[in-house]
Amino acid sequence: MGIRIEHVITRLIVGGAQENTLSTVLYLRKIPQLEVTLTAGPSEGPEGSLESLARAQKGLFHLEPRLVRPVSPVSDLSCLLSLTRRFQRLKPQIVHTHSGKAGLIGRMAAAFAGVPVVFHTIHGPSFGAFQGAGANLIYTNAERLAGRFTDHFIVVANAMRDQYLAAGIGKPEEYTRVFSGFSLEPYLRAGNDLKLRAKYGLEPDDVVIGKIARLFHLKGHDVLFQIAPRIIQAEPRVKFLLVGDGILREQFERILREKGILDHFVFTGLVPPSDVPSLTGVMDILIHLSEREGLPRALAQALAAARPVISFDRDGAREICLNEETGLLIAPNDLAGLERGLLRLIRDPDLRYKLGKRGRAYVQEHFPERKMGNEIYNLYRQFFPEQLPPH
Repeated sequence: MGIRIEHVITRLIVGGAQENTLSTVLYLRKIPQLEVTLTAGPSEGPEGSLESLARAQKGLFHLEPRLVRPVSPVSDLSCLLSLTRRFQRLKPQIVHTHSGKAGLIGRMAAAFAGVPVVFHTIHGPSFGAFQGAGANLIYTNAERLAGRFTDHFIVVANAMRDQYLAAGIGKPEEYTRVFSGFSLEPYLRAGNDLKLRAKYGLEPDDVVIGKIARLFHLKGHDVLFQIAPRIIQAEPRVKFLLVGDGILREQFERILREKGILDHFVFTGLVPPSDVPSLTGVMDILIHLSEREGLPRALAQALAAARPVISFDRDGAREICLNEETGLLIAPNDLAGLERGLLRLIRDPDLRYKLGKRGRAYVQEHFPERKMGNEIYNLYRQFFPEQLPPH
């Protein structure tokens, strides 16, 4: 006899946490002993949606219209009651939540419904220096509350474990790091497609610096725009490829136009996840500057394509961007150091090759999708050893 597992996430927009969650449930559904379903709120907006991929799997997806990202007391209470009733009706043995809002409401609903085991994956920090003191206090206390209803935490980077433990949430033995695995093959075969370069106005000899992120707050585009004029002045053959879309696109284009460097930037707009590997292949370097991100999948994806990375040392970046081994790790907000590191990579193709080669080997060892799925399954087994055989 198997067990039923309900995963809950706030939205299925195009993003690392959402891709991780969808990959997890699709993998777990293939295991005969598991009956897996996924609940999410509305996934609308310029970021794009993965909802159609979830709906394509018969019996997998449930839409909870009251599960919305903004704080809304009426909707939040209604969502709590709705999820509680759903869990009471379906009687899952495990509720596994993801993201801030779904993590709080989903875990409370699971407790009210008497769900035996509750997991929560921390894809990124819900609190920290990136927000004001008032918001930080609210979100920290919310996570402490939800932590009381959590049997086990999965973190995509040990940096998340350390931050939550420092805030008094859970015990060390209640945390397990599971890297955010993905399908490696499309990235392993990604190459420098000159036709694709030409499609986006990139010349064969351009040094392409890629950034994969929603055009949104806290993603670090403002930092990139600050150093870009000096980078371009020093190396005019540089182009910046921004993969993704979001509410700030017009603002970003205006800033770059005012700086006189818009012609050095290429905005791909919203692209399906299946196009990201080929776009990664035409990059020479990937830059990551987000102010909050558990463990950036974009770093691992770029390394799978043997492309070196450069990143601020925030959250779990150091667990994939290994300084001088797979990329260059820069102290947060050290713009001069970022500029020096980026120019070093631009000017040294041998260094780019060496870092990319080591990075690919590291990702092949630690980030296969199957490895992630099996590690999560084995965590479930610890709570249900009689129902779940070794896999």
